[in-house]
Order: sequence, then C-alpha cells, then structure tokens
Amino acid sequence: MQILYEDNHLLVVEKPINMPVQEDATHDEDVLSWCKRYIKQKYGKAGEVYLGLVHRLDRPVGGVMVFARTSKAAARLTEQFRSHKAKKRYVAVVNGESKSSDTLEDWLYKDENTHSSSVVPQGSEGAKEARLSYRTLARSDSHSLLDVELFTGRSHQIRVQLSHSGYPIVGDQRYNPCAKGGTQIRLWAYALTIMHPTLNEPMTFYSLPNWDEFETQIKYLPAFPVCFAVYEDDDILVVDKNKGVEVTEELLCQLSTFTSPLYPVHRLDANTEGLVVFAKNERTKDALDKAFFEHQTDKIYHAIVLGTPSRDEARLVDYARKEGDGMILCGKDDSGAVRMELKYRVVDTNGDLSKLEVTLLTGRTHQIRVQLSAMGNPVLGDDRYGSYAKNKAHKCRTQALLAKRLTVLGKTFFSQKELTL
Repeated sequence: MQILYEDNHLLVVEKPINMPVQEDATHDEDVLSWCKRYIKQKYGKAGEVYLGLVHRLDRPVGGVMVFARTSKAAARLTEQFRSHKAKKRYVAVVNGESKSSDTLEDWLYKDENTHSSSVVPQGSEGAKEARLSYRTLARSDSHSLLDVELFTGRSHQIRVQLSHSGYPIVGDQRYNPCAKGGTQIRLWAYALTIMHPTLNEPMTFYSLPNWDEFETQIKYLPAFPVCFAVYEDDDILVVDKNKGVEVTEELLCQLSTFTSPLYPVHRLDANTEGLVVFAKNERTKDALDKAFFEHQTDKIYHAIVLGTPSRDEARLVDYARKEGDGMILCGKDDSGAVRMELKYRVVDTNGDLSKLEVTLLTGRTHQIRVQLSAMGNPVLGDDRYGSYAKNKAHKCRTQALLAKRLTVLGKTFFSQKELTL
C-alpha cells in the first residue's frame, strides 16, 4: 500500500482496489489492519495501535483515504466528514454520452439484507438525501469521463446515482447491468481535501488510477482548481481553463508542475473560461505565434447576452482603442484605432437572455465583450461593458463567455462545457 502522507496526527494512504476498509466476513487483508501493522512495525509500538477510521471507500474502489492517529484527530476529522467540510472528488468512466455537467439530488435507501442501495421517492421510510455534481471531461465512442464531487456520503452513492441517471459506471458489477464479468470498476477517489486537525490548515491529497483510457485527462486531474486537460502530445498542451484563473500566472504555474517547459501563445480574460493552448517547445511556439498573429485559426466562443439581438446572425466590424486596461469604441482614423471583426448567430433565446455562437475574426483585447455591448447585447455578468444592475438581478457576477472550439495547426479541440440559459 502506498503511503501518501503521515505525521503524528494523520496517516494518508492509497487504498488498493478490491481490498476492504476493515475486516469483513471474507477475512481478507483489510486496509485498517494493514495500516495498524505498518505503524506498529515502523515505530516499534508496544501493544495495540490506535488508528481512527473516519470515512470509507467501497471495497472495489481505490484511491485516497485518511486515518487519524490520535483520538483528538479522529473527533475533528469525523466532524469534518459529518458536516461535509471535507471535500471528496472522484473520477469515473461511465457508459453513454453524459451531459456536460449536472447536479444529482436523490433519496437513497440501503437494504441491509442485500447491502445494496436504491433511489426511492422522497419521504420514503429510512431514505436519506444524496447529492453530488459531476462534470464531463472527455468522451470516447461509448464512454464518458466524469469528475465527480461528493456532497453527502451515502452507501454506494456515486454508483447508484449515476446508474439511476442513465450513466452506469463501467465495470460496476452491482449497478451496471451491462458490466462484463471480471472487469474492474472505473471509479477512483482521486482527491481529498481536509483541514489538518491541529494545524488548522487545508491539505489536499491526490491519487490517480492507472487507466489507459483517457490517460491525458487523468494525468492532469490534480490541476482541477484551475483547469482540466483536453489534449497533449510532444508539441502542445490544450486545457479547459476555469473562470477566475489568469493564463500567465496561476494556470501556467500550476501546469508547469506537470510538464516543462511550457510557452503561452494566446490569452483568455481571467473570467472567460474555455480552451487555452500552450507550446511545449520553441519550434512549436514559433508556429503557434505565427498562426495566431496571422489569424490562421478558427476560434468559436459561446456567450450568454442580455436581451435578444435584432438579427439572428450578423457580421460586426468596429474600431476601438485602448483606454487604461480596457477598450473603447472610436473612429476608424483615430489615433491607436484597431479593427475588430466577428460573426455571431443566435443559438437560443428566452426573451430576457440569449445564447450566441461567436466566431472571432480578429483577436483584440476584450473584443467580444466590447462589440456585443456596442450592439446593445452585453455579455451577462460583464460589469465593465454591461449592466451591473441587470447582472446583479440575474445573480451573475462573472461574464458568461466560453472559448468553446479552437482549430490551429490542423487540429480541432472542443471544450466539454456548455453555457445554458
């Protein structure tokens, strides 16, 4: 068993697959007994070793587990898990083409005779509320890779809820009727965040599964606070950036811990989410710089805007100049004026808001935000160029703008995210 971290208060391990957390009727080797034996032998402990079991993983599932080495640590960690302050993230491969993201809220009932759980109507006797959210990271012909955040800790919760929603986990012999005999379940506890019981500092521990499918996305899972990986080869790395992350600061710093060197070749505003490309060598950097400078790229964005455009689709040409760290519209012949051009089409509308697909034909600072605002339909959540009052009314504090598709150097990449009205 791999030891991930230990001190006087904690022992963090990578639980192997198909190993029970504590002794059961099979009397197979269990995680708790192994860890106690490890501590006893390493530190020459006399008598019984104390080790607090504060959470569990299903027997077939591997990944991060934390144990408490003192009763004080056990009490404090138990309270973190009880109050859901401990954050648990899982990665799963499921059958089917899952939604881009979803939050599942169900009521689960555990049958103590069969040790199985099922979704039941709210209010059913003995039922407990179960809640999780997932995000789709990648898709293949028949499978989807999900990042799952668990908000409650019910028996077999992820397996039951995903199966009930129509996306059973590959290899789940209990809840996937299509699982093939002998196939290992594709569910793994890859990240666990807790407050250290005595230092009162947040600590996050990682463990990654050894799965061939979706290898690139799995490799970069520990970067989940800033991005998820889309594609990697010897020349480029493409990631799907989260909102609020600066490309040349936090994002580059985080990714450089996985692979180096990395060269940023284009930008997204911090609060714009979506695709960002990095070069992995100087030769590719030069080629990408040339492609972006000469507009030899195809850049598609999705945006949620206020109101409904007067035309279902149009080409917009404007001129603007820099003012401070933003842009303002100006005349074509004004000093510092640059040409801005884009195309848009309305994808959906509900009268109050509209979803647009935007093709960027030039690449200027804040271009989409400036041009759509000038058209009379500012991006939702954009306080700089839009309406603070309307953004507040819609409870949207960051711009609803997504770099959805990018074609460069003959390759096309897609963000799995979707903006919804």
